[in-house]
Amino acid sequence: MLDERKLKVLYAIIESYVSSAEPIGSRTISKDYNLGVSPATIRNEMSDLEDMGYLIKTHSSSGRIPSDKGYRLYVDNLLELKDNKNDTKKKSDIKRILEEESKEIEQLILNSSKLLSQITSYTAIALSPKQKETKIRHIQLLPIDKNQILLIVVNESGIIKNTIFNMEERIPEDQLNRITNMLNKKLKNRSFYEIDKKLNEELFRDFYKYKGMIEDIIPILGKSIGSMDTIELYSDGITRLLNFPEYKDIDRVKSIISFIEDKNDLMDLLLMDNKDIDIMIGAENIYVPVKECSIITATYKLEGETLGKIGIIGPTRMNYLELIKTLKIFSENISEIINNNYWVKRW
Repeated sequence: MLDERKLKVLYAIIESYVSSAEPIGSRTISKDYNLGVSPATIRNEMSDLEDMGYLIKTHSSSGRIPSDKGYRLYVDNLLELKDNKNDTKKKSDIKRILEEESKEIEQLILNSSKLLSQITSYTAIALSPKQKETKIRHIQLLPIDKNQILLIVVNESGIIKNTIFNMEERIPEDQLNRITNMLNKKLKNRSFYEIDKKLNEELFRDFYKYKGMIEDIIPILGKSIGSMDTIELYSDGITRLLNFPEYKDIDRVKSIISFIEDKNDLMDLLLMDNKDIDIMIGAENIYVPVKECSIITATYKLEGETLGKIGIIGPTRMNYLELIKTLKIFSENISEIINNNYWVKRW
């Protein structure tokens, strides 16, 4: 463990480098930070920190920059702070925007990634709710207007999926209720996989009496159920990477962008851990394209159970404190909106 003086020097270098993107020398630290020691002492401490692997000396300057190990020590200290409170007004403003613009859970997650990228100026990523193996709790068909019908599917976690569609002919409400009851009798408490099989094997046969009415309903029901059985990865602001001096090498940034757009490896990376706040710094990432990036994610939850993640990708030189605070705000808001708007306890 580093002594207090070395920690102060290390943190000062990190904060200065995050701000300037330039290697930091002892004179800068002595001038900008009141550490109570001479530049010579700071220079010695910097040399020790370099020997210990917390700093890196650049080839073109006598200044130093933080290493992944240095960032890790700094971040771990931030995560242990108890007074890391969120900005109440900022949280309220973000929640208002998300609630106004998000009518369904998929839209909420997509809009969250867009807003996060706008606020932070980083590339934002979001992982949609994981619904595999969950079961259907309730299905409801409701008439809306003329030939329009609202299909509501609720899974065992309480997540609601709404789909509005048009029928060729208007179906009387009493017949819609009969079809609803029959669907619930057949499909309630079955997994999505079982439902998919039953849609193909049994439903048309058993609903023959209503064949003319359900030929349009069943495919839409299958599509709606199928969309709940996927994990989707959203990203926004990918080209924002070009704004950072670390990514002036076009080949380098192309590699990162390709990694994000491919989605599969990034999704695997995000699914490795379900910590409330997870920070992967530089070489801690197992995939080569992002070994010089930091990825910070926060989980969002339903009734205390993790549903998905939202996060940012950028250079290791980032303002971790502010980004952690911002991600906590987003995770709390998404969790609250889901619990208040897209979830029901019973039917």
